[in-house]
Amino acid sequence: MSLSEVKVKSAKSSDKRYQLSDSDGLYLEVMPTGKKFWRLRYIRDGKRSWHTIGEYPATGLQEAREHRNDLRKKIRENTPLVQVSRSFAAIAEEWLIANTRKLSSDKYKTALNSRLKTHILPFIGERDIREIKATDILVLVNRLVNLHSFEMASRVRSICSAVFRFAIATGRAESDPTTALAGAIVKPKVKHHPAITKPNEVGILMKAISAYPMPLVRNAMLFSALTFCRPGEIRKAEWSEIMDDEWRIAEGKMKMRRPHIVPLSRQAMEVLDNMRQLTGHGKYIFPSNRSPLGDRPMSDSTILVALRSMGYTKDQMTPHGFRSMASTLLNENGFHPDWIERQLAHAEGNSVRAAYNYAEYLPERRKMMQWWADYLDELT
Repeated sequence: MSLSEVKVKSAKSSDKRYQLSDSDGLYLEVMPTGKKFWRLRYIRDGKRSWHTIGEYPATGLQEAREHRNDLRKKIRENTPLVQVSRSFAAIAEEWLIANTRKLSSDKYKTALNSRLKTHILPFIGERDIREIKATDILVLVNRLVNLHSFEMASRVRSICSAVFRFAIATGRAESDPTTALAGAIVKPKVKHHPAITKPNEVGILMKAISAYPMPLVRNAMLFSALTFCRPGEIRKAEWSEIMDDEWRIAEGKMKMRRPHIVPLSRQAMEVLDNMRQLTGHGKYIFPSNRSPLGDRPMSDSTILVALRSMGYTKDQMTPHGFRSMASTLLNENGFHPDWIERQLAHAEGNSVRAAYNYAEYLPERRKMMQWWADYLDELT
């Protein structure tokens, strides 16, 4: 009896791999990990063999059947089923194409291509993927660690692992050697962004900001302090994202690629009212002063230059420091850490939960943000 979409989708994993037959040799193999692969069972030259078609759900039931029909034709004509390339570079290219729909943005795809071509392919691209060992990958990541690029080293390991897993799914590798590198990359001590966190010093900072002579930059700093969003999110804030007393940021503009809601306090709304008179005709709330139409965001150095002109050194305060300032004082004043982390839009360890939690704790966060704005007024 042939399979149906419902049966394929609802197939659950068990302690051992098992198969669900479709027709004409096509079957679905369900792994203990929960992964599902389409394979074709066939006989050629008197020998039984099988061929991996693809992974479900990237390859659906109908697409798997079409592949089966093409393969059956090749078997009848006694032609090779596939011209298999086992070089890491060829498999990496296939992996990129197969995952195009899953990648979050064109910018991310470009970044992946760049990392492959710069940090991976020149070293192992032409090698047979079956011959690449854990020590070969370790050489790649250690090269980046030695260049003080720990974050890139981790990304390179992750990309290599994804390519190896794709090779396993398509029958061209047996294992992922990067799993042996768990814990092999030594993480350096995190250098936190300099920030002012003592209440009396925060009051002095806020007074200095309030007295800053340039309205656009002054309001950008006030909005940074009140919302404690990332500097890039502040600079690229658009009027279209303001909905009543909320700032709703799309996932494409967020570092973690997840949508974010910022409840706006009464004081933050006052800043926006002031800015509307200055820039309400344009796209960006805080545009570049070289953009009369408001269609270019403020430079990433504008707030930094303002802080330096106010007398704050690079070891005292940075544009990113408004986040640390808020996090420290909110924690010290007893607010729930989960509310603070959610408002900071930090990464959620559970990726499934993270996809739906952008509105999590919203009533509590709304109260917290108003308390924070009132507290800044009190310190000022």
